[in-house]
Amino acid sequence: MAKDIKRLGKETLIYGTSTVLARLLNFCLVPFYTYYLQPTQYGAIATVFAAIALLSVVFLFGLDQSYLRFASEADNKHKVFRQCFYGVLANALVLGGLLYTFAPQVSLWWGLGENFGLFHLAAAILFLDVLNMIAFTKLRLERRAWYFAGVRAFSIVINVALNVLFLAVLHRGPNSILWANIGASLASLVILAPVWWGELKGHNPFAFDWKLQKEMWSFAWPFVPAGVASLLVSVIDKPILVHLVGTEQVGIYQANFKIGVFMMLLVSMFDQAWRPFFLAHAKDSDAKDTFAKVLSFFFALGSWFLLGISFLMPDIIQSNIFGNFHLIGPNYWGGLSIIPLIVTGYFFYGLYINFMVGPVITKKTRVLMWITLLGAAASITTNLTLVPHIGILGAGWAVAVSYAVMAAALFAFTQKVYPIPYEYKKLAGMLFVCLATVGIVRYFGGSVWAEVILLTLYPGWMYLFLRKA
Repeated sequence: MAKDIKRLGKETLIYGTSTVLARLLNFCLVPFYTYYLQPTQYGAIATVFAAIALLSVVFLFGLDQSYLRFASEADNKHKVFRQCFYGVLANALVLGGLLYTFAPQVSLWWGLGENFGLFHLAAAILFLDVLNMIAFTKLRLERRAWYFAGVRAFSIVINVALNVLFLAVLHRGPNSILWANIGASLASLVILAPVWWGELKGHNPFAFDWKLQKEMWSFAWPFVPAGVASLLVSVIDKPILVHLVGTEQVGIYQANFKIGVFMMLLVSMFDQAWRPFFLAHAKDSDAKDTFAKVLSFFFALGSWFLLGISFLMPDIIQSNIFGNFHLIGPNYWGGLSIIPLIVTGYFFYGLYINFMVGPVITKKTRVLMWITLLGAAASITTNLTLVPHIGILGAGWAVAVSYAVMAAALFAFTQKVYPIPYEYKKLAGMLFVCLATVGIVRYFGGSVWAEVILLTLYPGWMYLFLRKA
C-alpha cells in the first residue's frame, strides 16, 4: 500500500510540475490584465472564457473518460484511441460550425451584446483544445507524465508570451487574449502530433467501428450533463453577474476569483494522477484501505492550503512589498472578501474528486449527472438569492455552497455502492484543528503574526494525526 501511495505522490508531483507552471503563469496574467484592461473589458473576456469552459464539455462529450475506461481493459488500445479521436473530431467540427454560425445569438444570451466576434474566436479555441485533450488523455493512461508536463508547460509559455506581445507591445486590445489562446492551442497540437498522428496514419478515417462507438458514447454521455453541471458551479456566476450587476463587477470578481488558483493547483495535481491510480488499483485486496488513507492525506494538505491562502493573500495583495506594483490593481480590491469562499469551494471539490472512486469503479457514472445537477441547482439558487443583495460576495458563497453539496451527495452514494472505511476519527481531529485555527486568528483580529505562527505549526498537528495507527 505504501509503495502504491508513494507512486501516486510521484506522479502527482510530475503532473503538478506542468499544472503549477501553467496555473502560475496564467496567474501572472491577472496583474497584467488588471493594469492593461479596465474591469469592464476584463469582465467581458472572463465571461467568454466561462462560455468556453462550459462548451468544452459538450465538444469533448466525455470521450476522454471513455478512452481511459475502454483502453485500460482492451487488448487493442490503438483501435480504441482511433475511434475516440474520430468521434471527438466529428463532434467538434459540427459544434464548432454551429457556434460560429449562431455567435450573435450566443453573445446576446451571455450578456455581451454585439461582441459576437469573441465567440467566433471561441469556436476555434474549442476545436483545437478538444483534439489536444484526447492526446493528453493517452499520455495520462500510458503514464508518460514528463511528456505531458513538457507539452503543457510549453503551451502556457507560448500563451503568456503572446498575451504580452499583443497587449503590451502591439496594443491590440482585449480580443487578442483569445488570439493568444488559439496560438498556444495550435502549438500544443503540433507538439502532440507524434501521439495522435502516429496512431492515425495509414488508417481509413471513415472506418468507424459502430459497435465500439456505441459503447464508448453510451459510457461517455453521462459525463456531459455531469460535466456541464459541475462547470456551472464555477461559470454560471459570470452570466448571472453580467445581467444583475454588469461586466465591471464581473471583472472585479474574476480578478479575485483567480486567487483561488493556488488551491486549485493542489486539486488539479491530485486529480490528474488520482483517476488512473484508483482504476489501476481497484482490484487490489487492500484497495479500500489505500483509498481511505489517500483522503486523510488530502484533507491534511488541502486544509493547510485553504487556511494559508485565506489568511495571507488579501494582505499580500494590498501590501507594498512590490513597490508601486500590486498583485492585483487597486481598482479590483473590492472583491478581496470572496477569496476565502472560493478557496473553500475548491477544497470541497477536492473531496468530491476523492469520492468519485465509487461510481467509476462500479460503473454507475450516471449518478454523477444527478449529483452535479444538484450542485448546479445550488449554485444558481444561491447566486440568484444573494447576488441582488450582497453583490459578488453572493457569487462567492454560491461556489462554496454548491461544491459542498456535491461532495456530500457523492460521499453518501459512494458509501452505499462501494463502502470505504475512511479514517473518521483522524478527519474529525484535523477538522477541529482547522476550525480552531480560524477561531484563534479571528480572536487576534486577523493579526498577520498570529496567522504566520499558526500556519507554521499546522503541518505538525496534521502529522500527529496522520502517523496514528
